Amino acid sequence: MSDWLHDLPVIWMALVVFGITYLFTIVIQTVVEALAVGQRLRAFKAVSPGMLPPLGIIFGLFVAFTAAQVWNDNQQANAAVNREASALKAVLVLAANFPGESEAHLRDLVRRYIEETATREWPMMARHAATLSVSPAPLAEALQQVLALAPGNPGQQIAQHEIVTSLENALEARRQRVLVSRSQVNLTKWACLLLQAACALLAIAVVHSDNRLASAISLGIFATGVAASILLILAHDEPFLGQNSVGPQPLLQVMPDLARG
Repeated sequence: MSDWLHDLPVIWMALVVFGITYLFTIVIQTVVEALAVGQRLRAFKAVSPGMLPPLGIIFGLFVAFTAAQVWNDNQQANAAVNREASALKAVLVLAANFPGESEAHLRDLVRRYIEETATREWPMMARHAATLSVSPAPLAEALQQVLALAPGNPGQQIAQHEIVTSLENALEARRQRVLVSRSQVNLTKWACLLLQAACALLAIAVVHSDNRLASAISLGIFATGVAASILLILAHDEPFLGQNSVGPQPLLQVMPDLARG
């Protein structure tokens, strides 16, 4: 699906999705009504209404199959961002064991990383342009700085080890975040879902081809369900794009002054 559609507010996205679905439904009903004359009408009435439940069930399975991926991607994205924020917060807490220049430099590197991530990497993830080919310079420098420290007591030794572990966790969480940002419902899944919806709508129109009012009611009800299903998936399809996207707020909260800015 196009990024412009994902980037719309949910209310406008709903208007587009419902409008296109209802328009397509009206076209189907109009075409079937125009064809339902003479021999074709008798052929249409010979179509068994018993095929409607299986078509609806198959459509429901397609929706569930597609939605499962969407929910999983969003859960992974939220978990990765929260894990990254927790790891960076741990770094700041443990850095207090190395007061002075070392602590100040480490805090500055974490600040730079969060700021660059929120202002540069997040828009790149929304465009599926974020990459793992280059490690973030501030975290890489922070890791080198911590490894170069000379602990003066057992407490600092433990803190050094924990800071290294936290930085590695932050890097791993970032890797997971970037990977999830490249995930979306592919065109094959969308095509199958929409084709199945079209088949069900066509079958409803054919079965009720001799009763215009019954056809309109049945098609309207099913079309509303189709549009709602598509909207639900579409609004969450891109984990880092759109009104319901995962934002950098957990990371910004690690540095309160950045969150206020």
